[in-house]
Amino acid sequence: MRIQVNSDKTVDVTEELKVAVRAQVRKSLERYGERITRVELHLSDLNGNRGGEQDKRCLMEARPAGLDPVVVTNSAATVDDAWKGASRKMVRKLTTLFGKAAKKVADPVAKAR
Repeated sequence: MRIQVNSDKTVDVTEELKVAVRAQVRKSLERYGERITRVELHLSDLNGNRGGEQDKRCLMEARPAGLDPVVVTNSAATVDDAWKGASRKMVRKLTTLFGKAAKKVADPVAKAR
């Protein structure tokens, strides 16, 4: 699984942050193994220099093999909280997605629908 971290000009993303994000995202999505080909994170500051309580945002996109991309977003007070929240949301969304896909394969009636 390839993990790419992007940001807009208002978010300072250090190499240390990229390493931490990649490690944690890889760990949280490891149960899906080779079913996920790529994950992209887009970090941004919604208000720029004006500040705000929930103005840091992480848009996370996962690309499951053979399926449409899956996207979640999370806003928070800090960049760390934003990407960690997005990671938790992605785990829930992929669990649902792969659970439904497995159920369709196991249930012949569901295949016919």
